[in-house]
Amino acid sequence: MFPGVANWTYCAWWSCSAWSSSTPALVFSPDDDFYVKNAETTDAVTVLAGLAVVWAMPMLFLVAGLGARHSIRRRGPAGFARERLLRLGVPLLFASLALNPLPQWLRERAADPGYDESYWRFWPRFLTVHVDLSDFPFLLDGRYFETGHLWFVVLLLTFCLVLVPFATALAAGGEHVAAAVTRRPALLLQPALPLAAINALLGMEESFAGWNRWAYLLFFLSGYALADDARIRAALRRLAVPVGALGLVLFAATAPGFMAGDGDPFTDWTPSALATRALFGAAGWCWVVAILGLLDRPREPRAGGRSKRLWAYLALAAMPLYVLHQPVVVAFAYGVVGWSAPIVVKYVAIVTGSLIVILALYEYAVRRTRPTRFLLGMRPGRAARV
Repeated sequence: MFPGVANWTYCAWWSCSAWSSSTPALVFSPDDDFYVKNAETTDAVTVLAGLAVVWAMPMLFLVAGLGARHSIRRRGPAGFARERLLRLGVPLLFASLALNPLPQWLRERAADPGYDESYWRFWPRFLTVHVDLSDFPFLLDGRYFETGHLWFVVLLLTFCLVLVPFATALAAGGEHVAAAVTRRPALLLQPALPLAAINALLGMEESFAGWNRWAYLLFFLSGYALADDARIRAALRRLAVPVGALGLVLFAATAPGFMAGDGDPFTDWTPSALATRALFGAAGWCWVVAILGLLDRPREPRAGGRSKRLWAYLALAAMPLYVLHQPVVVAFAYGVVGWSAPIVVKYVAIVTGSLIVILALYEYAVRRTRPTRFLLGMRPGRAARV
């Protein structure tokens, strides 16, 4: 493990936790078209979800870029491409066939109390697809088919394959940038400008956690080029507080555009909508820089310590837990929304119940056998014990 990887792993798990806790909240959102909706909703969910989406998925893509740097260094570009096709492509295929039909089937049942089609009759209709190149890199489309939460895996696999021919040049460019940042740390803010432009001009996409899909490519490439350098890490730590404050100001400035209710701020070309999307893109970069700097620590956990074993366990679990989480959350939500209970009680029940089931599935149905490890994107061998 090269310097800084453990610290970035902490950041990735903060991101996963924020995103996983915001997914059940969509059950109670008045705006989002989630699979299962509670009869009572609240605008508070929209605000809380905004606090997560501005940084959580961008952070995951940035940390994935760091992982790509490490993998290419070990395997070379061709070996990296083969490894990513196995570790991302196989769980993507498996989950699309075996897991993703469940949320869509439950959506049909939740929307129509008279819907009585069995899951096994719905399953082949979910898989009735055709090729559609207009939504690249999402190449398959159908009346019921969807990638669901696996859009992250589709984009990440695409970005990894796009990276391969440019990996060496981008790594060399990162060295020059790191040297420049040593003299002028404020240069770390420059990616905020293209991110603002991408979101403003290409539009924000609700299906991809509010960001434009190609904005994530910039986060991924930034992680690949910059994050594996002690000079960058030092600059991140120095800038964390002031850049975090700037990010809060920029994010607060998006509130009038998002809350006004006039038109669609995600896609409209009005001056207000363009400015709102640009501010959101810049705020996202500032939040990611600030969180990286605040969570980074110069020292790694002590060798053999319980903390180190825990993070090793969680690092191995990241892909399986991500693949498993949404079908389980939707299933719990389907059973909970009918309760006569306050929103807070239902939310806690969905989060707690689904978390227990997801961890149990990972521990007892995934990590202990070679076939299930392979299908969920894990390498062969025994996982770290906690």
